[in-house]
Amino acid sequence: MDRDLTQLRAAITAFFALDGFVFAGWVARIPAIKDQTDASAGALGLALLGVSAGGVATMMAAGRLCRRFGSHPTTVAAGVLFSLSVALPPLTHSAPALGLVLLVFGTGFGALNVAMNSAAVDLIAALRRPVMPGFHAAFSLGGMAGAGLGGMIADQLSPTRHLVLLAAVGLALAAVAGRTLIRLPVPVPSEAGAPPTEGPRSSSATNPGRRLVAVFGLIALCTAYGEGAMADWAALHLHQDLDASAGVAAAGYSVFALMMAVGRLSGTALLERLGQTRALIAGGATAAVGMLLGSLAPTIWLALLGFAVTGLGLANLFPVAVARAGALTGPGGVAAASTLGYGGMLLGPPTIGFLADWFSLPAALTTVAALAAVAAIVAYGTRNATRATGG
Repeated sequence: MDRDLTQLRAAITAFFALDGFVFAGWVARIPAIKDQTDASAGALGLALLGVSAGGVATMMAAGRLCRRFGSHPTTVAAGVLFSLSVALPPLTHSAPALGLVLLVFGTGFGALNVAMNSAAVDLIAALRRPVMPGFHAAFSLGGMAGAGLGGMIADQLSPTRHLVLLAAVGLALAAVAGRTLIRLPVPVPSEAGAPPTEGPRSSSATNPGRRLVAVFGLIALCTAYGEGAMADWAALHLHQDLDASAGVAAAGYSVFALMMAVGRLSGTALLERLGQTRALIAGGATAAVGMLLGSLAPTIWLALLGFAVTGLGLANLFPVAVARAGALTGPGGVAAASTLGYGGMLLGPPTIGFLADWFSLPAALTTVAALAAVAAIVAYGTRNATRATGG
């Protein structure tokens, strides 16, 4: 059984890496796709909402598919759809057509995120260790690899060839890792009970379970708001407000993403040492302090330090929130928390933009710190409710 669990862990990790790698590769080609479709900035923005709309619309349905068919087959099917659909955007020549194919891409993205997180929750219960941050570290590292490779080959390969190659890599990973997922059953926790860091699942029909899932979904939303805001606004803040060069400005998000990966790689040890509730509180507080420094610092290097601290603080909030929601109510909890979290990622960039117009970009970025603090306060406020389930 130990060997089966090790193989399952490797296979699920591969799907997390696939998710980050394929998505980042697509993002790297957005400028070229914009030129190809001759879309204005506004039209491109509307088309890109197709990814978000497809993802959010699919996540709750994916939870139901996991309950009906199992998280392993659903993960494989979603991985195949996600990989195939990344080859579609270069085939479009208008913003409306791009938006339609991105709906398909977003559908695969949303379904894969719910299914693989559900599979991870089941494995965590059997392992009796809080290893969810390691899976999300694979997503972060896959994203860094996809973005780096996309940047290197953007001038050598057309978007069509690049994204077809990306689809082939994704399908190959899905085929190799998918064989293990299909072959091995969902692991069952030992009779000794669920791990103290995860807790037993309660029925999804109980009000306490639903309320706690909503709490963890709120924490996921606060975290994803910060991730979305950093992705879209960190570089502009450094360049516009602190006069950083283009290269240094681009390093702002890279530093944030790198420290998120570092935080997730060390997340299991942190959770085993602190427990999940204390880890949530500490992470939210750390991110709040880091983002206040990053948004209000008078120098570039202090701002970069703040972004790094923010990445460390936010690193494990989303993985823990999704894992706890899944431990409570299974795939439905994963779907609900993921949907709320993804909503936060959608909410962050436009909210920052509106607030920057009304006040200033540094002031707008302090909302990331505020929501990180909210996550810490919510985790602290529900510490007694979560204690019975391993908080």
